[in-house]
Amino acid sequence: MSSWRTRLLPPLLAIVFAVILTAIALIISGADPLQAYGTMIGQLFKGSTAVDTVNLATVYYLSGLAVAIGFQMNLFNIGVEGQYRFAAIVTAIIGGALQLPPVIHVLAILVVAVLSGMLYAAIPAVLKVTRGVSEVISTIMLNAIVGGIVAFLVNADQFGVQTGNNIATRQIDGTGRIPGIPILSGELFGFVFIAALIGAAYWFMLNRTRFGFELKASGESTTAAAAGGVNAKKMTLIAMLLSGGVAGLVAMPELLGRDFSYGITSTQMYGFTGIAVALLGRNHPAGIALGALLWAFLDRSAVSLEQINVSKEIATIMQGVIVLSVVIAYEIVRRADLAAEQRRVGRALAGNGRKGSSVSEGGAV
Repeated sequence: MSSWRTRLLPPLLAIVFAVILTAIALIISGADPLQAYGTMIGQLFKGSTAVDTVNLATVYYLSGLAVAIGFQMNLFNIGVEGQYRFAAIVTAIIGGALQLPPVIHVLAILVVAVLSGMLYAAIPAVLKVTRGVSEVISTIMLNAIVGGIVAFLVNADQFGVQTGNNIATRQIDGTGRIPGIPILSGELFGFVFIAALIGAAYWFMLNRTRFGFELKASGESTTAAAAGGVNAKKMTLIAMLLSGGVAGLVAMPELLGRDFSYGITSTQMYGFTGIAVALLGRNHPAGIALGALLWAFLDRSAVSLEQINVSKEIATIMQGVIVLSVVIAYEIVRRADLAAEQRRVGRALAGNGRKGSSVSEGGAV
């Protein structure tokens, strides 16, 4: 059963608990919690922080969607980190080598990104359906391997280009870039709108297609789904490939909207953040968007704490507490809803029993 309580209360409780616990940590360290929180909120309205927050949230959103697709099938795709990095390096190399007209160039790059992510996700997917290998173990190992792949491909002897002290892939031509939108004192990634379309497609797939129904049914119970004619192994394979395909797009907002090349020093850990964002958003596209914005806000505003001599790691503490709290809060609210439903059913059965007794007595008379 799903209700507004199971959807809204857990993340709200987790955030409130994180704020309270972080306030306690601030008081112990001798800082003023109200001042710290006020500084973080105030930072949002300074310079390009607001735009930077939305840009970072776009990346987190794509990562969260990739994780959520796996969650729908009860698959813990912890390999989004490796999948997006593999897709990023392959896409940067091919995108930098292509010479195509503007729109076609961008579309070709996006196709390569999706296919690359799917290719890297296909390894744990095949191992899962053919040999029963846990996707958690295989994806963790692949996350470690991708670092070596990136280092090898970015090497100057392969596809790397030395620029000062930095080495990265060849820059993508202007025809392969997605223009940003100047707003306030920053530039909003044009990929924001593509991410929104992907989120809408994810919602439509889950709620308006047979495949989405079968995906959720298989995640709830593979036995029941199999009884209904759903091939659980096929659904597992497709879910992992879809998750990898979306993961392949995680680095695209920055690659096509800001950096235009990819190297060893490029930002990492987006895949692991996506796990937290998907949990906070309860795998719903709107919830994931709010979770991504919250995470991005904490990341971008944390630097302002140093102005008042407070460690910016306070924001990391808050993020960690939210992750832990949201899982506990979902379980607490779920059990409360289940108990309420059981009481309601019990009262209904008791009422029906009394009516039946009255009818029997009337018949006897």
